[in-house]
Amino acid sequence: MHILVTGAAGFIGFHVCRKLLQRGEWVTGLDNMNDYYDVSLKESRLSMLMSYERFTFIKADISDRSAIEELFQTGGFECVINLAAQAGVRYSLVNPHAYINSNILGFLNILEGCRHHGIKHLVYASSSSVYGANETMPFSVHDNVDHPLSLYAASKKANELMAHTYSHLYQLPTTGLRFFTVYGPWGRPDMALFLFTNAIVNNKPIQVFNYGKHRRDFTFIDDITEGILRTLDHVAEPNLDWSGLNPDPGSSRDPWRVYNIGNSSPVDLMDYIEALEQELGCAAEKVFLPMQPGDVPDTYADVEQLMKDVQYTPQTTVKEGISRFVSWYREYYKL
Repeated sequence: MHILVTGAAGFIGFHVCRKLLQRGEWVTGLDNMNDYYDVSLKESRLSMLMSYERFTFIKADISDRSAIEELFQTGGFECVINLAAQAGVRYSLVNPHAYINSNILGFLNILEGCRHHGIKHLVYASSSSVYGANETMPFSVHDNVDHPLSLYAASKKANELMAHTYSHLYQLPTTGLRFFTVYGPWGRPDMALFLFTNAIVNNKPIQVFNYGKHRRDFTFIDDITEGILRTLDHVAEPNLDWSGLNPDPGSSRDPWRVYNIGNSSPVDLMDYIEALEQELGCAAEKVFLPMQPGDVPDTYADVEQLMKDVQYTPQTTVKEGISRFVSWYREYYKL
């Protein structure tokens, strides 16, 4: 297939592109290469992808309507994986307009491109943050998600609603993937594992929010990537048993689906930090702080629907995942 992957130089996008190329697909990768975090890391990822003959890179922003229209007109894509987005809960408190431009306007441009050019399946990134104020554990795709706690979460919920509209009006098959705390080699420098590691190796204190009383469903990048590819190959179909009298939030009478991709095994934040300390061979100096605005205490993914539909369960343990991240970190930064 010829597949468009947006956010190709990003953490998840890079791994997805590489996996698609390794299995023989043609991939066009799109990224705006913005400076939300270290651009050199994005450039390093991109240079690895450029070594593949079947990979083409386009530098553009999904919020640029004319650029996306031209891309779809000339691309000849069969499927699209949309991973381009403005990420981060905390940053949405500082720069909310970035989330509207990328996550709302940009996603609309992708939907329009898919609609007008016969795309067979659109797979897009949602987030576990859509569960917001929901305290029922584990989080299920059949739960209501109408109480987001950050603009980032609201934008991801909006993506799911927008996708449903296009699935209904134009019979465009769409699948949204709610990622749970992704980590691993080539990860984002603004996320916990990268921040903790960077601080510890530089003899600086780490910030531990909610006084360490967090539990997170940390999910290794290889498990995320495998889940994305399996759902890409499993084109969204209508749920023939769906009823408007008792509507299921996780499916539809139209070709629209959402799935959780999480390790389904939440870990206490302090245990996560301890595993990192053991791998690095030194203890972290910890500064305990209150919970940040827009954050939630715990996340826990119910992946039953993912298992049922694509026969896959994330399975990398936190200990193994942290070990693989630290090995990459040491090699990349030549420690």
